[in-house]
Amino acid sequence: MVKSGLIIGFVALLLTAGVVLISPLCAPCLALFLGLGAGFLAGTFDKPMDNSQSAKSGALGGVIAGVGALLGQLIGGAINGAILGPQGASEILRQLGISNGADPGSYWAGLIGSACCFGILDLALMAGLGALGGILWWQISGKKNASFQQPPAL
Repeated sequence: MVKSGLIIGFVALLLTAGVVLISPLCAPCLALFLGLGAGFLAGTFDKPMDNSQSAKSGALGGVIAGVGALLGQLIGGAINGAILGPQGASEILRQLGISNGADPGSYWAGLIGSACCFGILDLALMAGLGALGGILWWQISGKKNASFQQPPAL
């Protein structure tokens, strides 16, 4: 679970940081696929003996990978904020016809707050879908291998 979590976590950090430059709303979509991948990969590496162990292994792999997504969300948000800045955000809102009287402090607070919230959402999604990925691994591959690994009954 640790190996799969670190592998997918590094991929999640890079992909999430890149996607957040476009829009922070796209990051949870990545979390769906990366969480499933982390869970399935955890089953492949750990080879648990039953369905509940594979779900647990997948969930822990998803949590470890979710930390990478959370860090990617924060890094991407900081880069996005540095590029756009409060003036750029005000200009975009003005072009959309929305009056903006917010100060730069509230811009940064909103940017950091939304990055944290989306990062925690990514973490939760990846944990849950990691468990689902572990269960899928069990259904696809684990049942076949478990019959060969168990000692014969006396």
